[in-house]
Amino acid sequence: MQIKKLRRASSRRSFLRAGLAAPAVMSAAVLGDPLPSKAFDRSGITHGDINILRFLAALEILETDLWQQYNELGGIPDSEVPGGSVSKPFQDILVNVLDMDMPQYIHDNTEDEISHFRFINRYLLSKGAKPVSLERFRGLNGSTATGAQKIKRLTNLMELTFDTSWWTRYRSRTRNPDFGDTFPAAIPGLLKGKFPAIPRSDADLNPPDHLKAIAFTAAFHFGTIEQGGSSLYPSLAQRVSNVEVLRILLSIGPTETMHFQTWQDKAGNFTPVTDPTNGLTFPDLNNGPFPPGFGVEDFQTNLIMPEPTVFLSPQLPVCSIIRPTETQGAATAAFNGLRRSGLFNGQSDAFFAEMNELAALADLAQREI
Repeated sequence: MQIKKLRRASSRRSFLRAGLAAPAVMSAAVLGDPLPSKAFDRSGITHGDINILRFLAALEILETDLWQQYNELGGIPDSEVPGGSVSKPFQDILVNVLDMDMPQYIHDNTEDEISHFRFINRYLLSKGAKPVSLERFRGLNGSTATGAQKIKRLTNLMELTFDTSWWTRYRSRTRNPDFGDTFPAAIPGLLKGKFPAIPRSDADLNPPDHLKAIAFTAAFHFGTIEQGGSSLYPSLAQRVSNVEVLRILLSIGPTETMHFQTWQDKAGNFTPVTDPTNGLTFPDLNNGPFPPGFGVEDFQTNLIMPEPTVFLSPQLPVCSIIRPTETQGAATAAFNGLRRSGLFNGQSDAFFAEMNELAALADLAQREI
């Protein structure tokens, strides 16, 4: 039987980034000749599919790194998620204020992210493509608090400046970011400084309201990270050509949404507090005051399911949806959002160049029908 060829020749740069190792196939790519699908284990996977998977693998590695830090200090270190021995004062606030199951949920979210990047990387290998490793960028200092491993990190959880407008975005009945709409942040103070989401050292364990603000920062950061994944997978799925790769994105993506809803629920249990060391305020979201054009339902803490809103066209009925799901530039937007949050403060120029290229290549993928 004749082996089908890829329907679109890739540029030499795109091909090299896809990471295929066979020299004969590489020569064909350099010359601009079509590549036989057997380069991808006869599965019909396109270079765009591979580039999407490689970008997602990189993001899952970064997620694993940050969740590992949370698990070391507030989760359940065990054989499934090894490393660390817990900061009991930090964990106590998570348990006693937010939810008694917080350590278990942190542990399980961490294990999920580990499984995601390991699966995607192994899948890439099985198709003759190069897996992703970011180990050469593991150079950031982590927490020195009791319970944390004294190892180098990929991410920085101690200088965060992040946007919590997803809170009002998912509660709005009239707005959708895919139409260019904007939303107020639930915790606007988190956009006005560099705040720790884990104890940086044992000195952060006091005063009590300072440690409480750190725990609440973590809780809102959990939701911020996972809502990004909730949008990214369906956004990139629209660019996938191969059905099996589509199945991967449609199977992993909903787990990110399950994480997001869990963390949105738990974050809503926070109590109003002002950090006496830096002025960061967690206001009472249920009683306002509310920004112009927004009301109590846009901030209500026990609303954790997406409210129906405008989708695809204002002429269609409102619909409860993940938002945004715009596919244009989705990978680059996702990485830039993480970068703006301070998650990579201290990372090298080489790291940003690598991630920007992975994102750009994912965004260049086109669905081939």
